[in-house]
Amino acid sequence: MSDTQPVLEVTDLQKRFAVPRGVLGALRGAPRRSVRAIDGVSFTLGHGEVLALVGESGCGKTTTGRTILRLEQATSGEVLFEGKDVLKAGGRQMKALRRDMQIVFQDPYASLDPRITVGESVAEGLLIHGIGTPKDRQERVREVLAKVGLHSSQVNRFPHEFSGGQRQRIGIARALIMEPKLIVCDEPVSALDVSIQSQVLNLLKNLQREFGLTYLFIAHNLSVVEHISDRVGVMYLGKMVELSSREDLFREPLHPYTKALISAIPNPDPTARRERIVLQGDVPSPINPPSGCRFHPRCWIAREVCREQEPAFEEKRKGHWAACHFAGQF
Repeated sequence: MSDTQPVLEVTDLQKRFAVPRGVLGALRGAPRRSVRAIDGVSFTLGHGEVLALVGESGCGKTTTGRTILRLEQATSGEVLFEGKDVLKAGGRQMKALRRDMQIVFQDPYASLDPRITVGESVAEGLLIHGIGTPKDRQERVREVLAKVGLHSSQVNRFPHEFSGGQRQRIGIARALIMEPKLIVCDEPVSALDVSIQSQVLNLLKNLQREFGLTYLFIAHNLSVVEHISDRVGVMYLGKMVELSSREDLFREPLHPYTKALISAIPNPDPTARRERIVLQGDVPSPINPPSGCRFHPRCWIAREVCREQEPAFEEKRKGHWAACHFAGQF
């Protein structure tokens, strides 16, 4: 594999969920409808990079991460991991790929089996892939738990005996033990107290540096994203509307939706003034999205062309992509 080849290449990824018609709908011959959870998302992810996906709840960011790992089956598109086609991989090839592609789930309690010990849970991946002897696996579990800040004496405890922050550390250990190249972090700190969030974020950054990890970091908190990401992709109603380096995005966003999100970040300085942009209305239904630009019903700079023509997602400046007819003109 070339050093310049991305770890992950996602091209025109789409995922639709069928909406049940119900008995009356079927009898009346109502047309089948679907939720456009992901609608043509494309991006690349380089070695050792942290790409954050952000947006409001329901924008498709979590579904994107799950579809890339084939926890959800894509409707169409292409996902290449180190040049290998993930969506077309057979059972044996997909099992091998899963060693290099792991996930840290949002809810640290729901992702752990309450009936087995933490040691058994962390070692599960090694057991499934037949890695090492039982003694080797036990030793490896203790090493990884130490890496995430837990003591080896806790290996025989059950998930309910740990705090939320400790359970998330266990979830990170489960992903880390397989020595992956890519970890999808699905809102890994959103369920934690604010005082614990920074500890887990710093842990993720330290592990990235130590093991050369690549993260796809899914979040809705832009303060968290600003702390950990190298690049940021902003999603709205199943589409990528802006993608750039962290510095460019926070300094000069080109999409009005991004501008509104950034304006909502709390400022710790009580004397500082920031113009808050309050978006009007609710997010449209992904079953029947608006024509033209999907953001136009809530956009304060929308014009007639925005209602009629969908803007292309294109490079407006070097390394800075946006889907807006009037990018940066606000």
